Parts: sequence; structure tokens; C-alpha cells
Amino acid sequence: METQQPDEASAGGEAGAAGAGAAVVVPARRGGGGGGAAEEEGGLAADLASRRSAETRRLVLSQRRLPGPLPPGLARWFPALEVLDVSGTGLAALGSELLSLPRLHTLLAKNNRLGGPGSLPKGLAEAPLLGRSLRVLNLSGNRFAELPAALLGLRGLQSLSLGSNRLHSIPPEIQELRSLEFLYLGGNFITSIPPELASLPSLSYLVLCDNKIQSVPPQLAQLHSLRSLSLHNNLLTYLPREILNLVHLEELSLRGNPLVVRFVRDLTYNPPSLQELAGRTIKSRNVSYTPGDLPGNLLRYLHLASNCPNPKCGGVYFDSCVRQIKFVDFCGKYRLPLMHYLCSPECSSPCSSASQSSTSQSESDSEDEAIVAAHRMQKVLLG
Repeated sequence: METQQPDEASAGGEAGAAGAGAAVVVPARRGGGGGGAAEEEGGLAADLASRRSAETRRLVLSQRRLPGPLPPGLARWFPALEVLDVSGTGLAALGSELLSLPRLHTLLAKNNRLGGPGSLPKGLAEAPLLGRSLRVLNLSGNRFAELPAALLGLRGLQSLSLGSNRLHSIPPEIQELRSLEFLYLGGNFITSIPPELASLPSLSYLVLCDNKIQSVPPQLAQLHSLRSLSLHNNLLTYLPREILNLVHLEELSLRGNPLVVRFVRDLTYNPPSLQELAGRTIKSRNVSYTPGDLPGNLLRYLHLASNCPNPKCGGVYFDSCVRQIKFVDFCGKYRLPLMHYLCSPECSSPCSSASQSSTSQSESDSEDEAIVAAHRMQKVLLG
């Protein structure tokens, strides 16, 4: 399903922030700011002090260079500040003055030099006022190599953007951000999605595009509020069947993944062991037994049997199965490639010549259906 994907401005709450009451935009210094860092800081402080107002709710500093952290006195000059934009200012550290802004709900700090030690003020998560008021945080285009632990304590966050940083993983503790509705982590080096991400009950927009993700955990199907999922330009070769449970999903982006080239028959099959053959016989032929007939380990083994999804088979499997890509209807309109497991190679039928480059189907799929599936997936994935 390819539709216009949410970006950090439209879905992250910044559009609404733009109209947040009285605003002050501090222009660039005249003369190009050729002085030293101390002079630059002093000039900024003077400009801010001259614009002080108890009514200002939005402050934009993105036209200035900030060689140091936020200037002391900011909270005193603008006590009602709700939106602060310091994007593209060259900031390497936000500074402790940030903690003194009691009403701040939106902080935009994109395209800076944040990410080193001391980038975020100490005690950020424990800040009694800011920790509760901050709802939108955008740190995209910085240098974070890992998601800062301090951010995981901001329990009121509804929108978090860390796109185009240097992240290699998503910490399991992300599940602590229970109010999160929008998460943007595109353009990093993330290789996996932690199952704990599924513990965010309000998450509606999840953007993980342009990473190195190889698989999607089936637990993601527990994100019942999810409306948009961006996974394009990763290393995905299949999707879990459980993704069909995302009944509210409206946007799904998969382009730029190896999914298309995997629509060929992909059978991996290890011959079953003697124990599995015996177990299959007992389960498929309904051989009766009592707990006293078998050792405990064999009883537990028999309970692990999985039914073959081929309706014409009726068999079971334990450890040995055939992994296969199959197209499944999604929302009654699109078809997605999902992984399913068959008990043996005999449960799969060869593709027709018109769909050999797309996928192998189970016996329940007709030749015409395979052709339609390949055509639809080109539209869905490559559009």
C-alpha cells in the first residue's frame, strides 16, 4: 500500500506548534557574526533580553548560530514559552536552562551537532515541570549513536523524532514511553525492531524507513492504534502473517526492500527426524494415548505440533517444515507477501510460467490467482 507517508512536520505536531500564540523570531546578526563565540553569545543574550515578553509562547532561533548552550535567562525573559525552535543553529549542547522552561511542550532541535557527552542536560527525565510538559521532541539530523536514556523518562512525550542520526538499535526500554503516538527513526543504521515496541498502546505513526532492518517481529501486530507503517528501503524479505491483524493500518510503505526478488520459490527443508515422523503419525492419524503411556518429554513434544495451513493436507509438523512466501489479501484490496510454513514440499505447487518471478503458491491457489498476485504486488511495492 503506497500512499503519502507522514513526515516529521505533518505528523509530529510541529504544524500545530507553528501557530502557538505570540511568536518571536530572532533574526541573524547583522554583519555576518564575524566575532568570537563569546561575542556571539553576548549578542544573542542582548537580542533576547530586548525582546523579553511574558506573552511570548513561541521562540525561533533557527536563523542564529549558537556556539554554546541555551543562554541563561531564557526562562526569565520568556516565562510562558511553549514552543522553542533551535534547529540548524549548530548547537552541541542544550544546557541546563532548558529545565527552567515550565510550560515548554515542543522542542525542535533538528540539524545540529547534538549527540556527544553532555548534549542533553543532566536531570532531563527527572525535571519536575519539563518532564511532564514536553510532548513533541525533534532531534533529527544530529549525531546520536544511541537513543539517550534520559529521553526514555519523558513519559509525556507524544512525538519523538530521531531520524538521520547514527542509531544502530532501538532499546527495549522504548516501551516506557506509553504516551507516544508518533515515532520517527528513519535514516539510521537500525538492524532490528524490538518486540517491546508493541507495548506502546497509542502509537499511530511508526517510521523506520532507510535502515537495515531484516525482519518484522510478529508482536508488532499488537499495535492496534497503528495507522501508518513506513518500512521502505530496508532489507526485508518477508512479513509475518500477524501483520494482517493491524486492522486500522491505512498506510504501509515497503518499496526498496528485497521482497520483490524473493517472489520465487524459496523452499528450505530439512528431512524430519524419526521422532518427528512418529509424532506426525500419532497426531495425523489420531492415535489414542494416555499420559501414562509415554514419558513426559514426549508428551510435551506432541503438544508442540503445528497444523499445516494447506487445507488439502491436514498434516502436522514439529521442527521440520517448508518455509514459503504466499500472497494474502489485506484490507480486501491489496496483497502482501507473508511467510507461512508447510509440513512438506508436497504441499506446494509450482508457479505458472507467468508468475515464476513472483512466488510459489500452495495447492489452494489457482494459476490465475498467482498471476494476479504478482501484478498486484508490483503495484503495491513498486508504485
